[in-house]
Amino acid sequence: MLIIIIAIFAVVIISLLLIIIKNFVTPKKIDAIPRLIKQGKTQNAIKFAKQLLAKDPKNYVAHYYLGKAYIKENRTELAVIEYRNVNDNALFGEGINELSFRSEYSQLLLKYNQQNEALKNFLLLTKLDPTNAENFYQVGRIYEQQNRYDLALGFMQKCAMIDKKHAKAHAEIGLMLYRTKQFNEAKKEIDIALKLSPETYSSYYYLGKILKEAKDLQGAIKAFEKAQRDPEVKQKAIIEHGSCYMLAGRNDNALVDFQRAIELDKDDSHQETLYARYFLASCYEKSRKIDKAIEQWEEIYKRNKGFRDVSAKLSEYKDLQANDYLKDYLTCSNEEFPIICRNATVKAMNLQVLSCDQKKWGCQITGVNKSDESWMAVRKQVIFIRFYREPEPIDEAQIHESLDLMKSMNCVKAFLFSSSGFNTAAKRFAENRPIELIEKQKLEALLSKAGS
Repeated sequence: MLIIIIAIFAVVIISLLLIIIKNFVTPKKIDAIPRLIKQGKTQNAIKFAKQLLAKDPKNYVAHYYLGKAYIKENRTELAVIEYRNVNDNALFGEGINELSFRSEYSQLLLKYNQQNEALKNFLLLTKLDPTNAENFYQVGRIYEQQNRYDLALGFMQKCAMIDKKHAKAHAEIGLMLYRTKQFNEAKKEIDIALKLSPETYSSYYYLGKILKEAKDLQGAIKAFEKAQRDPEVKQKAIIEHGSCYMLAGRNDNALVDFQRAIELDKDDSHQETLYARYFLASCYEKSRKIDKAIEQWEEIYKRNKGFRDVSAKLSEYKDLQANDYLKDYLTCSNEEFPIICRNATVKAMNLQVLSCDQKKWGCQITGVNKSDESWMAVRKQVIFIRFYREPEPIDEAQIHESLDLMKSMNCVKAFLFSSSGFNTAAKRFAENRPIELIEKQKLEALLSKAGS
């Protein structure tokens, strides 16, 4: 009987010891982790956290501190996993401050471009900490990036109400007001932003956007140059700087900017890099360096098959490898291009060339039919011909101009060739008029015939 009593007593003592160990020793280990992180001993902190999780995988306090240690070591891809586990399962208040957690988790989500999840957390933060203007600013930024401008403007204005000196919020408000053509109000907000913080260089980015929309390219270029001092908007500012040069027709300057923007992205992972490559390809296309343009379009297509009109561009130029005549037409120098056009006119259209003029958009020719032995007679039936190699489809204005010009030159008919086709309005206008619009497929046939 005594033995049984002693055994029961021993079991009770052991149980009490286990409770003491669980309630006192484990918390001490948990408490040790944030101290180790603060001291910079992150490896030890990670080791302790993993030991605790090996015994209790549902210890979300340990998951939280493990994530914090990973952040300190810049292993944020592992930190996201730990924080997501905490977010999905933890009961806040039991060793984890929800406000601190959501502030840290939101920034991680932004880093990995998980906008919708980040938005949920920032919206919660506006409820948990309604006096913190930054949370409203971040919600506004995400809504703006999602093109939900009404919501974005509301949150930015709330941010500016809470913190009247929040320069970035005033700059964002200015840009959004400008988009809705509230020009005076927009300018006031940008001025406030720059007055509050002249060294907040991101404000110059928004000023540049406004000036660019207003066609003040010189002013926009200067603003984007200042904006490049802010690492957060540097790549975007360089791209916008280059786009201003493109609009001004200074492709060489634009090329330098777009290449710089691409080189800034060491991992080739930023969305902005796709835009830099796209604009760089446009520069190459305009300068007839089609092979280099195709290289950029292919890089974009690898990352995002639905990006803008990249798929259509690749399809448009896929015939270059198979048709050397079309490739020469698109890629030859400005000096060589009139020779190709003259050759096509003489050999494929069987016309005698009267005039051949190089133009910014291509080549303009007039000719008469030389198959008729009377072509040297006084009354010649003059034909008006244009060869375009612009990257964009030819519009109605070009057809109007051609019609007026051919009438002034007493031409009986016009043939307009374009490697990029014609838009709908141009085709509609040309109907029932003495103008024939000839697109890429027939142009290829004409060039092949002339080259044979």
